Amino acid sequence: MALWVVRNCRIANFYRKSAFCTKGRAHINTRIVDVYKLEPVGSHLSIKGWVKAMRKMKDIVFIDIIDGSCLEGLQVLISKSKQPKTLTYGAAVEAAGSLQMNKNGQLELAAEDLTVVGPCIVIDGYPFAPRKSYSPDYVRQFLHLRPRTSTFGALLRVRDAASHAINEHFRNNGYIHIHTPILTSNDSEGAGEIFRVIPDNENLVKEMAKDGMSFDEAYFDSKTYLTVSGQLHLEAVVRGLSKVYTFGPTFRAENSRSRLHLAEFYMVEAETAFIESLEELVKVMENLIKDVTSKIVGKCTDDVRTLRSAAGNEDSLLSVLEKPFEVMTYEEAIDILDRHSGNFVSQVERGQGFGKEHELYLVKHAGGCPVFVVDWPHDIKPFYMKQSLQDVSKKLDLLPSSGVSGEKALIQLGL
Repeated sequence: MALWVVRNCRIANFYRKSAFCTKGRAHINTRIVDVYKLEPVGSHLSIKGWVKAMRKMKDIVFIDIIDGSCLEGLQVLISKSKQPKTLTYGAAVEAAGSLQMNKNGQLELAAEDLTVVGPCIVIDGYPFAPRKSYSPDYVRQFLHLRPRTSTFGALLRVRDAASHAINEHFRNNGYIHIHTPILTSNDSEGAGEIFRVIPDNENLVKEMAKDGMSFDEAYFDSKTYLTVSGQLHLEAVVRGLSKVYTFGPTFRAENSRSRLHLAEFYMVEAETAFIESLEELVKVMENLIKDVTSKIVGKCTDDVRTLRSAAGNEDSLLSVLEKPFEVMTYEEAIDILDRHSGNFVSQVERGQGFGKEHELYLVKHAGGCPVFVVDWPHDIKPFYMKQSLQDVSKKLDLLPSSGVSGEKALIQLGL
């Protein structure tokens, strides 16, 4: 049984190290990520996971085992005479033995015992084969097995690290986490891109409906939707708590199924009272992105490298952290796009918003650095954006570099 001690790091490390036993003592189950962190060569330990690959030699079987705690698996050696008959690729196993360093300088477990906890009958239709790559569309057909693949495992660990880093950043900077409702009666964006919520039980709806009331209003006494934003709730709460944020699921009913228009996604929204300038807001946003990026890269270096390589992007994310983000006005951005109009399929007119190709070019023009575009014409921005004396919206969009997202994305915050 794993023992987690959160009182302080010193105590936590003590218990983590105690999972590695000296020779002659009982085996204690250990995560593979902890094996690589501490490298307790000579320790007796037990690992549990799934067989990623097998290689049979004359007298020894080499088994690569993964447990999802990190990208790398651990190589396990066992004598053929001790190999269980049900040991196959994909099987769930427990291996116990001593940790050693092989002649190539790699850690491996010399197993004294190996037990098949859950067999995998490959010939019955197991969808993956060892050392073979599959497209994301193929892997998505097997939702219960895709976390075992390198790419999806890496993606889920990076998402976990990102969630933790975001919450930690806000907490360290004095923000209070507000759980805004998922079911709401308002469309805070005002665009009508909302999902309605009604009970699936028609009899229940008929029983609860009042005279003159539509079935859409029967259950909650008003039309109810899945949230598109927690912004309105935060704007109310910030007037008593000063610094607040929410981080939760968001739903948009848009006529698109591209990667840029998701029906469900997680969104970070923050509100800070008493901010007096766009410059102050820019610094808040830049610090958030740099801090979160740094923590993700630090904790999930191998996972990030795997995902970026799969996307064909080998540039370092750390370049985002090395220089200040670019800040330009809408007029400056338009001038840049006008001077280089030959690079675009569609031209942007002054007073209009930018397309994806325009945003990517502005980032490229800034040397690959994320770009803040400020002072937009108020006619093309939402009604709730603060207007300045110069008839422009006190509003900014952050155009991320390909090193951050690889896709069009805007982080929008208003004063």
